[in-house]
Amino acid sequence: MKRVLVSEFIGTCLLVATVIGSGIMAEQLSNGNVAVALMGNTAATGAVLYVLISLLGPISGAQFNPAVTLFLERRHNRAAMIVTQCLGAVTGAVLAHAMFGLPLVQESAHIRATHGEWLGEAVATLGLLLTIRLGAQYRPEALPALVAGWIIAGYWFTSSTSFANPAVTLARTLTDSFSGIRPMDAPAFVAMQLLGAGAAMLVSRWLLKEEGQ
Repeated sequence: MKRVLVSEFIGTCLLVATVIGSGIMAEQLSNGNVAVALMGNTAATGAVLYVLISLLGPISGAQFNPAVTLFLERRHNRAAMIVTQCLGAVTGAVLAHAMFGLPLVQESAHIRATHGEWLGEAVATLGLLLTIRLGAQYRPEALPALVAGWIIAGYWFTSSTSFANPAVTLARTLTDSFSGIRPMDAPAFVAMQLLGAGAAMLVSRWLLKEEGQ
């Protein structure tokens, strides 16, 4: 269990450091071009997800996400894993700020409070859980690429830019940078993420039952 928790801490920390750090770098280099900044943010996040899932998956399942742990974890202590993921996420935000010489903890002013963004989070998380459930069943060897691919797509086709992760959402309230979210907007994001994850479980169970699972 210690190795599982350390794996989840490291993975979530590095994931968040990449999301926030690449957002800071992209914002600094893009000269105000939001599309270019989002491209840089997307590429870095997709790449690190592939690496982290490939390397840490055999140890902990490479969940890095309380919604995934809540609905899919069956072998280990879910509460301990979720707390560890949240601690790792906060540490990742602090690490990203430290690397760029910024205040270590900030309060985001980035407004994300529309109904469309809430719907985007439900769709993003539903798709992520479906990707994991069906990918683990039919293409387990391709799971790192499948998850990375879904998140890359979600950055661009969802109005919320696909947070799809309560721990990452928490961490992003602590950065007033390109990837941030106002603390008051985060609870609605988390609620829609859990709603999307629950819907994905219902759909995936039905689909797998159709296949005799």
